[in-house]
Amino acid sequence: MRTQKMITLLLAVVLAGGMTLSSCAPSKQARTVDVGTTGILGDYSMLSEGTGDQGLRTYRNKNANWAKYTKVIIDPVKFQKPEDASQEELGDLQKLVNNMEILLRQEVGKDYQIVTDPGPGTLRVRAAIFDAKKKRMVGNILSSLVPIGIGLSIVKDVALGKPLAVGEISGEMKINDSQTNELLAAAIDRRVGQKYSGGAFDSWSEANAAIEYWAKRLRFALCNARGGANCVEPQ
Repeated sequence: MRTQKMITLLLAVVLAGGMTLSSCAPSKQARTVDVGTTGILGDYSMLSEGTGDQGLRTYRNKNANWAKYTKVIIDPVKFQKPEDASQEELGDLQKLVNNMEILLRQEVGKDYQIVTDPGPGTLRVRAAIFDAKKKRMVGNILSSLVPIGIGLSIVKDVALGKPLAVGEISGEMKINDSQTNELLAAAIDRRVGQKYSGGAFDSWSEANAAIEYWAKRLRFALCNARGGANCVEPQ
């Protein structure tokens, strides 16, 4: 309750000063990503450095015939359990993976029939999240308002690619042929929060924004792979 009152006061001061906390995208791609222990990808040696807006490390089967797929299975999303995680933390992570599964179905379902059984012309998507960290809300507002905090945040962002007190999340994903289990594509990525990106009262807003971006990115990548028209690239 005390923290909530402090956030409310700080936000009131920020808004009174004419600043905005929603002037940029909620998240951006990080510069590096560690390997998780989710068990989704298994062999990481196949991954190479991604380019452009791809994942930080990616794999794509050059022989895949993407145009033949019209259906997709979305497996339940997993999360890496942190050491000594509290029940509250585990509950938060479960909410994140539930949201990711909903968004994956929502986005991919715009172009493919969502099914539950393997078969011809059916993709299987497996995904997991790890190293999810929520935004430190008071620290985030202070480092967006107090001059010394703003300066330190800028220095950290320039040096490490991540501002002070923002949230972050890493994710893994792979796509197989549901019948043959042939690996068609895989990726590992990490996204971090940005300053003035909104969600001042939601400590997981940046992680959820990253999950939404990944879901839309998957739809875009599949559209491009099969040679689709009017593919919608996420911003």
